[in-house]
Amino acid sequence: MKTALKQYQRIEATGLWRPSPDVQRREVVVSIGEATLTISDFNEQALTHWSLAALERQNPGTFPAIFNPDGDPDETLELEETETTMIEAIDRLQHAIDRSRPHPGRLRWLSVAGVMAAVAALLLLWMPIALKTHVVSVVPEIKRQDIGDAILNRIERVSGRACTSEDTQAVLDQLATRTGVRAVVILPAGVQSSLSLPGGIVLLNRALVEDHEDPTVAAGYIIAERARSEAQDPLTDLLDRTGVTTAFRLLTTGELTSEIVDTYTEQMLSDPRPSLPDEDLLAVFAQAALPSTPYAYAKDITGETVLGLIEADPMAGRPTPQVLPDRDWVRLQNICGG
Repeated sequence: MKTALKQYQRIEATGLWRPSPDVQRREVVVSIGEATLTISDFNEQALTHWSLAALERQNPGTFPAIFNPDGDPDETLELEETETTMIEAIDRLQHAIDRSRPHPGRLRWLSVAGVMAAVAALLLLWMPIALKTHVVSVVPEIKRQDIGDAILNRIERVSGRACTSEDTQAVLDQLATRTGVRAVVILPAGVQSSLSLPGGIVLLNRALVEDHEDPTVAAGYIIAERARSEAQDPLTDLLDRTGVTTAFRLLTTGELTSEIVDTYTEQMLSDPRPSLPDEDLLAVFAQAALPSTPYAYAKDITGETVLGLIEADPMAGRPTPQVLPDRDWVRLQNICGG
């Protein structure tokens, strides 16, 4: 703005000025000053000062160019076409002044756009989380069990049918009740050690019952899965892995496609089970009145990586309620055919 003023501050022109319609026009000298247009007589006596920022041209593009102060069209200044330099100077200075002043409308638009962008970003980040949280809270237990059964059926295509026999289902039910889950299923393969499914289903690899003389080891793995389920709902894990479209489909139709079940099952079987802080595991062991030491040594026979579970065993020095009678445990060890 200052550069523009300096460029034009020595320009002068002659024009016809009239302060009001009932006064005769008179010839004047026009010069540009510090953001003002000065109108003087030929004795260099200033007659009036007009603000360049408040100057209006009544007839853009035609001549003589007629100007007036903003809000007062009766006071006019006429400049002939020969005064091109002055006319161009006025136009450029007005543009320079306009660029330098604040534009509330533009700022308001930018503010609104910024708010809308923030809201859109919030919705994109918050909505999927909110939708999944809502779905997890409204899906009934019977539907969770259906989902768990569907995943189990998919796993059995890889592992083979779940182990079963006439005299062991009651033992499995007893083990589930003792460890606080709905159902315990023993698989011949497919699951590395243990796995929890929606609907309170815990899967165990056959080795956890066949390779250990003490049922507290298998019970410990069930407790660990129960603790993981309490830390993260298996249904939440399913929605996290398969995306917001799964949550929307489950909310609107109550069903999952076979593709969704297959995708989730493949990921879950290939990923290692998530670890939990010792204090979280120990809290569930204490609640179930089960020792954590047999589970810890089954995880690491040296005890080095599970020292916290051994040293802080909630049942150390205390009588432990029986997990299963010996006769029932022997039956369970033979559930997959020995």
